[in-house]
Amino acid sequence: MKIVFTMSILALGLATSVSGQTPSDDAMKLEQEGNLSQAAQAWRAVTEHNPKDAGAYASLGVVLSKEEKYGEAAAAYKKALAIDPHLPGIPLNLGLAEFKQGNFQAAIPPFKNALTVNPGSAQARILLGFSYYGVRRFRDAARELKVATQGDPDNLELRHALAQSCLWAKDYSCALDEFRAVAERDPNSAGAHMLMGEALDGLSRTPEAIAEFERAAKTSPNEPNVHFGLGYLYWKSHRFDEAKQEFQAELANDPQHAQAWAYLGDIEMKRDPEAALPLLRKAIQFKPDLRIAYVDLGAVLAEQKHYPDAISAFQRAIALEPEEPDAHFRLGRAYRATGKIAESEKEFAEVKRIHQHTEEDLARKMSPKPPEISGSETK
Repeated sequence: MKIVFTMSILALGLATSVSGQTPSDDAMKLEQEGNLSQAAQAWRAVTEHNPKDAGAYASLGVVLSKEEKYGEAAAAYKKALAIDPHLPGIPLNLGLAEFKQGNFQAAIPPFKNALTVNPGSAQARILLGFSYYGVRRFRDAARELKVATQGDPDNLELRHALAQSCLWAKDYSCALDEFRAVAERDPNSAGAHMLMGEALDGLSRTPEAIAEFERAAKTSPNEPNVHFGLGYLYWKSHRFDEAKQEFQAELANDPQHAQAWAYLGDIEMKRDPEAALPLLRKAIQFKPDLRIAYVDLGAVLAEQKHYPDAISAFQRAIALEPEEPDAHFRLGRAYRATGKIAESEKEFAEVKRIHQHTEEDLARKMSPKPPEISGSETK
C-alpha cells in the first residue's frame, strides 16, 4: 500500500546571526533550496549551540528523513521528545522513521502516542495496524485496520490488509467478509477469490473453498499458487487424481514449487513408494525445511528397511516442528524395528504428550509466513 506522508517543520526563534537571519532561518532556507546535506549540518550546528532546543532536533529529524537516513532521524526525534514530549507531529514522525527501517516493534509506541493526541489520524492508525502486523500481532492489527477501513470503505488495498490480518488471526468470518467486499468491487480478481477460499477453508467450508479456487484458476491460470491451493484442497478432500493434476499445473508455472513437489510425492507414496522418492527429494532440494517431505521420505525409506536414513529424515521433521505427533510415532516404530526399545518408548511417550494434532489451514499451508510488509513500501 502506498501512503504519502507529509512532515511538519518546526521553526522556532533562535539567536540572530550576523546576516540578520536566525540560524534556523538559514537551515530552513537550505532545506527549501533542496540542499538537504547542508541543511542537516546547519540544524546540527543549532543543536550544538543550544542542546535544549527541541525544535531544532525535530527539524534535524525531518531533514534526515528526507535524506532517507531514518536511523539518524529517529535518534534526532527521540532527543526532541526527551526535551519536549508534547511537540506536535513528532511522535508520528518518529514512528514513521522506525517503520521505514522495519523496526515495527519500536514504531508501535510513538504511533500509539500519536493516536492518543489525535484519535482521528487515519495515517497513524494505519501505520499502527501495519506495525502490529509486522510483529505478528494480527488481532491488534485487525482491530486498528478495521477502524481505518470504516473511515475509507472504498480503499481496496486497506480492505485487503485488514482481511490478511483477520486471516492470520484465524478470525475467518472477518476475513471472509473483507475478501467478499474486495471481490464484489473487483469480481475478476483471482487473488481475492483465492483468499476467500483460504478463509472458507479456515471455516471448514472446504467445498465452497474449492469453488473459489476453481473460479480463480479459470480466471487466471498463471496466478502463482492458484493450482497448488486448489490441489491442496482436492488432496485434503481425498480427490487425489484431481489434486495431482493441479500440482502438475502449478509446476508447469513454477518448476521450483517445493510444496507441489512434496504433495505430488505424498500422492505417489500411496501408490508407488519407489516413484515417490525422487519427487520428495526434489521438494527438499528446493525447500530444505519442508516437514511433510521429510515425514514422507522417512516413511518410504522405513518401508524399504533403510532405517538409518529413515530415522534421520524423521529426526529432521521433528526438529522442524516438534509438536507434530506423526513424525514421533513413525520414529518410534523405526527405533523399535532396529531394537532401540528405550528410544522407541520415548517417542511414543511424546505422541501421548501431544494431546491433539491441529490440522493446518490452507493459509498456512500456502504461506508458512504471513505476507511481509516493508517500511520501504511507504513514501
